[in-house]
Amino acid sequence: MRPKGRHYAHNRCVRRKRVQSAPPLTTQIYHNRRASIVENDALRVVVLEEGGHLAAIVDKASGISPLWIPPWPSIEPSSFTSAHEALYGSGSDARLLAGIMGHNLCLDIFGGPSDDEAAAGLTAHGEASVARYEIAAASQSLTMSATLPLAQIAVRRVLDLDGRWIRVRESVENLTGIDRPIGWTQHVTLGPPYLEKGATEFRLSAGRSRVFEGTFGPADYLEASGDFTWPMAPLKGGGQRDLRVCNGAPVSSAYTAHLVDPSIDRAWFGAFSPASSLVFGYVWQRADFPWAGLWEENNSRTHSPWNGRTLTRAVEFGVSPYPESRRQMVERGRLFDHPTFRWLPARARLAAEYWIVLDRATAMPENLTPPRS
Repeated sequence: MRPKGRHYAHNRCVRRKRVQSAPPLTTQIYHNRRASIVENDALRVVVLEEGGHLAAIVDKASGISPLWIPPWPSIEPSSFTSAHEALYGSGSDARLLAGIMGHNLCLDIFGGPSDDEAAAGLTAHGEASVARYEIAAASQSLTMSATLPLAQIAVRRVLDLDGRWIRVRESVENLTGIDRPIGWTQHVTLGPPYLEKGATEFRLSAGRSRVFEGTFGPADYLEASGDFTWPMAPLKGGGQRDLRVCNGAPVSSAYTAHLVDPSIDRAWFGAFSPASSLVFGYVWQRADFPWAGLWEENNSRTHSPWNGRTLTRAVEFGVSPYPESRRQMVERGRLFDHPTFRWLPARARLAAEYWIVLDRATAMPENLTPPRS
């Protein structure tokens, strides 16, 4: 008999299964970082050993990856010490910024730690973005896994290449006997040369939306806490801004939260670069990740390591609308009458699946359909 209170449905909470280990990959160096690479005729995927970031997804024909590479030097998070604070800062995000690249996993918080958590060693967006991963491969597949010592969570990802698509299966397992409220967000950050001011287009299967509640950055141009329907966001002082095109202003900053359209089961976002004729996007189950955030940093942050020279735009899809502390996430509880975090039951494992695509295109498509949909 199954015990009450436990869920065994597919892509929800499932029993742990033992898997046979794949042979280890040969470690390579990518932007001064230990990395593993898996590829086929169309794509090359670079995964960092420390942090587990998907650092690059390269279109082999053009050599372009849409993912963001910071303009500052990258180091392994484990090598970060107080001697590096002059370059990366001294806050709870310093260790993360020292090694951030491309798509990083925010777990088991999405945002900053509390003062007590920071004193205990927890970094911004949680340990998953700075942990060391065991990585192995077989043919056009890559498996990566890590245990987060503070959170006591085991995380595992399997990447399978399928032509121009990448299938990602991800699981998080609670190693404690306590039910846990968690944040779990895919932080996908795009950068130049793929990202161009006033040119790169975006699409998102969103509906009800809200601007960040307060000051997000030094050059905010949207009305704080303003509610709207994607994609027309309210401007300070009146008017609207179409979020479907990368901001062309000299300097700007913004964050908006979006509830995935409740009328659909499969959510997606896409970006299109007219200059490179490449479309890049993700497809996921709305039940797994019902929220998406749009982050914009356009040369506004002047402190180290940003130094007013960073252009990024990120789509951060997960179980929470805003980057905030664990306490704030739990106390918020709901937004637009929808939960703003997820429960990870005691001794249980949650699983999710999503797809990534990088393909040639002449215009932004109206939808993205994985090969096994």
